[in-house]
Amino acid sequence: MLTLGCQVSIAGKIYEAVDRAVMLGCNTMQIFARNPRQWRKGLLAEDDIKIFKEKIKSSGIHPVVIHIPYTLNLAAAKESFYKITIREFIEDLHEADCLGADYLVTHMGSHKGITEAKGLSRIAKALKKILKSVGTIKTKILLENTSGSGSWLGYIFSHQKFVLEHIDWNEGVGLCLDTAHAWAAGYKINDADELNRLLDEINQHVGLTRLKVIHLNDTREKLNSLKDRHCDIGAGLIGKEGFRLFLRHPRLNNIPLILETPKESEEDDIRNLKMVRDLYDGKI
Repeated sequence: MLTLGCQVSIAGKIYEAVDRAVMLGCNTMQIFARNPRQWRKGLLAEDDIKIFKEKIKSSGIHPVVIHIPYTLNLAAAKESFYKITIREFIEDLHEADCLGADYLVTHMGSHKGITEAKGLSRIAKALKKILKSVGTIKTKILLENTSGSGSWLGYIFSHQKFVLEHIDWNEGVGLCLDTAHAWAAGYKINDADELNRLLDEINQHVGLTRLKVIHLNDTREKLNSLKDRHCDIGAGLIGKEGFRLFLRHPRLNNIPLILETPKESEEDDIRNLKMVRDLYDGKI
């Protein structure tokens, strides 16, 4: 069975996101648990958390994925910013666990102002502190690959390997693969051989068993453009044939798929979800 969902809004109350996901026919979903472009302003109300968990249980949605806010940077060179990131990441991880989220997805961070090696070391150091602080919790951290634009780390999987090695391969940390980011970083995933090369690289450096979520996104940007721009499934350069390969690949069976395609209304999600289902079922 295809496990498919999308990024849904938490407008109103956070538990209303579950209703939106159900309406769209999703059996998994991703949310921001707070404003993704601001520092934390407070904690979620206990009643809202309780209702969210009740709605998730009755809906059968699984897994629940939360994306960390864009404001945080685990590789930050500026010490004050780095400390704020660690503090807020710990709070976000605790809150994700309270919500019953299975995964908390994070970009690895930008090394602007320092070398890649120093940036990767700061990510590993930050994650060590975060994992030690939260102790034993169920929510796992997933490191998302990036397009490689600017000074963003994580565009090759040796970066994730470095971090995992330096946190002793902690089982609380895995991988999220974004298709549009992979394309922008130079992985030609609409070709069977090149898709296998990508999966071999992930398996070599990280292990495919750590790949827990896939962000399914198309892009109109050229291969190896390093540009992070998403478009509708099948409307970009990865294309319908590329997603057919991806959806039917035996090494990617049963990995939850989350759409982060552009949207102005729920109709956009409905259209993209239908496209994925039709490609999976062989109707297109």
